[in-house]
This record gives sequence, C-alpha cells and structure tokens, in this order.
Amino acid sequence: MRTEGFNVGEYVDQIALLLDLQLRDEYRDSVVANFERIRAIANLVNEFPLAEEIEAAPIFEP
Repeated sequence: MRTEGFNVGEYVDQIALLLDLQLRDEYRDSVVANFERIRAIANLVNEFPLAEEIEAAPIFEP
C-alpha cells in the first residue's frame, strides 16, 4: 500500500465534513497526530510479509 502524498490533515478535515463532525480547532492537531500514529502502525501491519498458503481463520478460538 502506497501512502506517499497522503495528507493526514486534509483527510481528517474531509472525514469531519463527511460525518458532519464539528471538530473544534483546539482538538484538530491532536486528532491529526493520532491519525499519523494510526497510519504508522497500519503501515507496519500491512508491510508484514505473509506466505501465500496462509488463509484467514473463519472463527478465532484462543
């Protein structure tokens, strides 16, 4: 998954509009920072190599 050029601040602004969420200015920077962290974690998960023969389990049983 390529995320170069992805602007997290713009994403937060657009999603807030889409959801009709009144995101106050004093919280916006913190929301953007959290989405940056989420993006970094998601990139680690998505970049982890898996063997082709691995299948998703239909039921999780610990």
